[in-house]
Amino acid sequence: MNPIVSIIMGSTSDLPVMEKAAAFLDEMGIPFEMQALSAHRTPDAVEQYAKNAAERGVRVIIAGAGMAAALPGVIAAQTTLPVIGVPIKGMLDGLDALLSIVQMPPGIPVATVAVNGTLNAAILAAEMLALSDAELHQKMVDYKENLKKKIEKANADLSEVKFKHKTN
Repeated sequence: MNPIVSIIMGSTSDLPVMEKAAAFLDEMGIPFEMQALSAHRTPDAVEQYAKNAAERGVRVIIAGAGMAAALPGVIAAQTTLPVIGVPIKGMLDGLDALLSIVQMPPGIPVATVAVNGTLNAAILAAEMLALSDAELHQKMVDYKENLKKKIEKANADLSEVKFKHKTN
């Protein structure tokens, strides 16, 4: 089994955030890999990784980074694969990472999710892959339907909550 999604983090200290993407991809049956690569401490390894990812069958990259948050942009500069950046909360509640990832120069796009929004990054990656995979597309339809059912159930549960002046 070869990975089609790559989850990259600047440090293994980011794993508690990034593992949410791994759990979702695993649930969807999407083969993935996880690596720690640093744009600043291992720049040559990042460059080699990014340049070779497509050859290895990777189709989408999820890159998480905090503080200076250069990793997603450095990867995007070296590949034509879609890169989804995950700003990781650290300094300034992750605002510094968010701004670093979202403010890319023309020609080097990085799709960016919310601070610590790793689950949404994995969902976005799955939706990209589902464009050419009918089975995965159906899994995503089912996933979204289950989200709807959870809210409908929550509303039904709320209707049972009683207060003297509650009207519904």
